[in-house]
Amino acid sequence: MRLNTSGIYIVIRFKKYFYLLCLGLMLLQASPLFAHHVLGRPSYSLNEDSTTPPSMQVETQIGNFYVTYMVFPAFPSPKEPGRVNLYASRIDNGEPFIGQITFKVRDDSWFSKREEILGIQNIDDNVYRQGFEFSEAGEYIIRAEFTSGGEPYQIDFPLQIGDPPALGPIGLTVSVIMIVIFGVNLIQRKRLTSAKISKAHSS
Repeated sequence: MRLNTSGIYIVIRFKKYFYLLCLGLMLLQASPLFAHHVLGRPSYSLNEDSTTPPSMQVETQIGNFYVTYMVFPAFPSPKEPGRVNLYASRIDNGEPFIGQITFKVRDDSWFSKREEILGIQNIDDNVYRQGFEFSEAGEYIIRAEFTSGGEPYQIDFPLQIGDPPALGPIGLTVSVIMIVIFGVNLIQRKRLTSAKISKAHSS
């Protein structure tokens, strides 16, 4: 019985190229728009009486608190002021958190670790308000940090500035993986067909 090693060699070679391709995609993600172009604005940068609806309103539970945050306006654009509103109340008695909350921002990419402080805000009518202004479109992560009872709390939420890309990084990665798998399968079929034809001719 003859072992057909050509198909195995093809698979190993394409696995090598596949890993290199994935590494290249990860390196592309590793060159983000660093947060130096983000401007933390005063909390009054967008009037509280504005009728602009929020782009999102999310409620979550973290530790001993219920946290609700909203982003204004509905569709933040580059070089235009926006605002984050954050409410934090205790689960046991509904009392609002009284203290300071630090707002930070970083790029929403796989290897982005660099953060920049937008501002440190005190409570104002049971709300923590943080203004922002981004000079470039992109996907970002806003982080709110505070300490209560000696325990640190961190809340992360995504923020899209400008129009989202037609094909995000996850969709792009999945598409490339599917193309590579399809290509490997196609080549394997051709190799196996050629091997069968050669075997039939030799017999």
